Amino acid sequence: MRILIVDDDADSLLLLQHILRAAGYGDVSVAASAGEALQLLGLTDGGSGGMDVDVILMDIIMPEMDGIEACRRIKGHERFRDVPVIMVTARTESRDLEAAFAAGATDYITKPFNKVELLARLRSALALKQERDWRKARERELLDVSLQLKAANEALQRLSCQDGLTGIANRRHFDETFRSEWRRAVRDHLPLSFILIDIDYFKTFNDVYGHQAGDACLQQVAQTLVASLSRPGDLVARYGGEEFAVILSDTNAQGAAVVAETLRTQIERLGIPHQHSAAGRIVTISLGVATATPNGHRRPESLIAAADEALYRAKALGRNRVEVARSPARRQRSKVDTLS
Repeated sequence: MRILIVDDDADSLLLLQHILRAAGYGDVSVAASAGEALQLLGLTDGGSGGMDVDVILMDIIMPEMDGIEACRRIKGHERFRDVPVIMVTARTESRDLEAAFAAGATDYITKPFNKVELLARLRSALALKQERDWRKARERELLDVSLQLKAANEALQRLSCQDGLTGIANRRHFDETFRSEWRRAVRDHLPLSFILIDIDYFKTFNDVYGHQAGDACLQQVAQTLVASLSRPGDLVARYGGEEFAVILSDTNAQGAAVVAETLRTQIERLGIPHQHSAAGRIVTISLGVATATPNGHRRPESLIAAADEALYRAKALGRNRVEVARSPARRQRSKVDTLS
């Protein structure tokens, strides 16, 4: 425990040092003026550096700057806000004591010193400092635990929304985002576009090159689709198996068709070999595009069904192409599966 004694009376300094060291307090520093005390504490240079203390014994009556003003300056700094200051005074006028406590003093002792009282008050002040230090350390620990827990929850949330193989949004995240964007489009009367994507002849690719190559292909396609979108709000998700879905908020049919063609071109440029594809000798994709301006009379599923119908048509017409929905889909999902 480090104790700082501030007193302009040399005899008082020596006596206090003797009493404290005889009581087992070996780390005692002294200052002969308030200015010297502020310098030792590093408060004359903007509060940086300086010694740390656990309790200060401060004489009230000193030249140039009295103990009350020095106490106010010390307690006004964050580093010393929890450091107890015991005022040392030969006067016990209520006005002086009231000013000292208003400046942040914790306690006071009177001159001439009563050794038993001095040590008792000092022990009480040190116990208070230890309690405050323990509480602050505990608060920091709890804050650290809280931040770690928050980070862990955020990581779990990201994992719950992420496809394990490709690292992009999974079907669960797609469903949540699609419902949210549909509601926003209804509220703001904005167009909403949806693209459904299928890797052409992917089952054949897996059979010929193996599942590891198939996984690598899915990862490349997924990351390329994500990188090909320019707006942060657009979402690419793994829809299932070799299928991907893209949500384009506030995008009309013409804009969605342009985006879809860009996606198709970027996948084609990857040049992933696929020697047994009837759509070419590299990995390609087929895309179905649908756009709607949602309202309260239309169901969100109708937009997905329209994109599904457009995808079916793209596959039926030779694949590696973009088809835009003309009307709400009426074919069943199984028709697309027959072309996989």
